[in-house]
Amino acid sequence: MNYRHIYHAGNFADCLKHIVLTRILAYLQKKDKGYFVLDTHAGIGQYDLSSEEAGKTGEWQEGIGRLLAMDRQNVPPAVAESLAGYLGIIESLNPEGEMKLYPGSPRIIAQMARPVDRAFFIEKHPEEEQTLFHTMTRAMGRNGNLHFRQDDGWVALRADLPPQERRGMVLVDPPFEERDEYVRMAEAFLKGYRRWSTGIYCLWYPIKARREVDEAAQILANSGIDNILRAELVIHKLDTAKRLNGTGLFIINPPYLLHDELQALLPVLADIFGQTAHRSSLEWISPPK
Repeated sequence: MNYRHIYHAGNFADCLKHIVLTRILAYLQKKDKGYFVLDTHAGIGQYDLSSEEAGKTGEWQEGIGRLLAMDRQNVPPAVAESLAGYLGIIESLNPEGEMKLYPGSPRIIAQMARPVDRAFFIEKHPEEEQTLFHTMTRAMGRNGNLHFRQDDGWVALRADLPPQERRGMVLVDPPFEERDEYVRMAEAFLKGYRRWSTGIYCLWYPIKARREVDEAAQILANSGIDNILRAELVIHKLDTAKRLNGTGLFIINPPYLLHDELQALLPVLADIFGQTAHRSSLEWISPPK
């Protein structure tokens, strides 16, 4: 395995992905009935930012580090509300104020889950899955509604859908080790969607160059599926494909008010995280009917 997320944990791409994750879960919790979450590429659950690996890149300092250092008094109230749940989880993991732990998506999902909610966490690599299981059980205790499995996340999009619940979400966050991962993600999503069309799907992707991203977007646009939102942040000029220049999310069946939240939030995040570029975009690939 070439990719290890510890080198990138807490960077600007994680921040966007996890802010949106907390907002989707918050909307699902507006109803008392339980929901289901499938996390197809779960990782190890949480990350030690004081580790040698995290220190080698220091990416978190340009991500969650910048977000925590912002002047919250000057943030528009609607944006502050969108950030509150996410920052609350970060601060609960670092009660002394020094940034040491960063939560992966499993920790966020588990920490927000109610007794009626269920989640499946899928991790392909056996050692990572074992670390995930032990990390999460130490942090959260045993919970029969949280299931951990060593498996291929692309297979899980077929095998674990549809769930018994009608409501819920699927988070797809692959490592993008393979050149065709963008198209693979779009095509795997379509297989999952055919099995569970009422779920919310959140597909994360890195932006190094535009071609692969736009190819995946075109597959989604041609799918005939309504209600597909595309949100992006670009923090570097797209003058080289050798670095992470930006990040984005395809969100299918987004909660009703999420578009308006992101319209206010994304420009603020672009200003906070931007380096050689400070751009954000939000568009309907396929609008809701």
